[in-house]
This record gives sequence, C-alpha cells and structure tokens, in this order.
Amino acid sequence: MKWPETLVLLIGLDVLSHQKVDCSMNEEESMCIIEKISDSSVCRGELLVIYPGLGNAACAVIPRCRQFRRLLSEEWGEPRVKFVQAKQDKNYILIMVDPDAPSKKNPKYRFWRHWLVTNISGKDLRVGMIHGTVLSEYRPPTPPSGTGYHRYQFCLYEQPDDRIISLNKQETKSLGSWDLDSFVSSFNLGNPVASTQLITQNFED
Repeated sequence: MKWPETLVLLIGLDVLSHQKVDCSMNEEESMCIIEKISDSSVCRGELLVIYPGLGNAACAVIPRCRQFRRLLSEEWGEPRVKFVQAKQDKNYILIMVDPDAPSKKNPKYRFWRHWLVTNISGKDLRVGMIHGTVLSEYRPPTPPSGTGYHRYQFCLYEQPDDRIISLNKQETKSLGSWDLDSFVSSFNLGNPVASTQLITQNFED
C-alpha cells in the first residue's frame, strides 16, 4: 500500500499520554489536558509542529481549554515545523492536508490542501524555519461546525535534486479533492521522511 493511501485509513485514537497544562479561565477548566495519540502509520519520525502558547501539537488532540481551538483557527498563523534529522545539503517538501473534508463520515473533498511548500533547505528545517517556494499558502485548521473531529496531517518529503515541483492548472483551481497520491507519484517523492498530525474540531462545538 502506498503511503498516502494509509493516511485515510486511520480510524481510532490510541491515547499514549496526557500532557497537563495549568489553566486559570474558570473552575471547569482548572486543568487543561492535551491528549497525545499513538499512530505509527502517521506519527513517524520526530517532526515537530509548534504553535505559540500551545507548544508542540504533533500527534495531539487540541483541547477546548484556553481557547486553543479558536486560536488555532482564527489567530495563530503558520506553525514552526522542525525536523532535526534533516540533511543540511538536501531540500524538502512540506505538505499539510485534511483527509476528513468536509467530515470524517463523508470525506468527499479529501485531501483538502492546507499548505504546500517546496525547496525548504535542510539547514532551515533543522531549526524550525520554513523558508521555500510556497505553492499553497497556509490555511489554518477550520473544521466546519457539526462535522466532528478532523485530522490535519503534515508530511515531509525529501525533494529530488533534479525535479522542479509544481501544481498543474487543475490543482491550482481548487484546494479540495486533491489527488495527493498522484502528486507524490508524478514527482517520484516516495515515502515521507517524517509525518505527523493534529486533531481538532470546530471551537464552537
């Protein structure tokens, strides 16, 4: 089975650990618990996805406390993405997609493309700086109300030295229903060198 196909087959959440964050909002939110999930099909390699105030959101379920879900959707910009194992003399491609668009029960618009950056130097990636050629601007996780939890998956590929990565005209017209498998195959990207995901739902639900 090709790697991108495995991304859509995730069903359950296996809670690995809980990270407790002190909250001072009200009595109900006296403790903020961030669930870390274990899913070896996606959580592979030490890929960090760092948001301000939240820290590393890799393989985590974003909690409602401290308005984390609202901040993620409405205020925080693109995260720092860090991969300390990156090769300094190589370039990388970062892809962020939602396989649960518009909902996990009816993902007819999978994969919704949220971010696509090419020509990221390994040197920058090792310190969490995403500088490169932006093919799709970052769009924050914004699950529609009533659609439940969505997975936002980050895949990092080593970029072939002899290939110029681009989107075709059809791909640039729409973010939804993106054929990720075809994109990966057409540029011979192979398997991701690292990947992760965060899980969240609409902050008003």
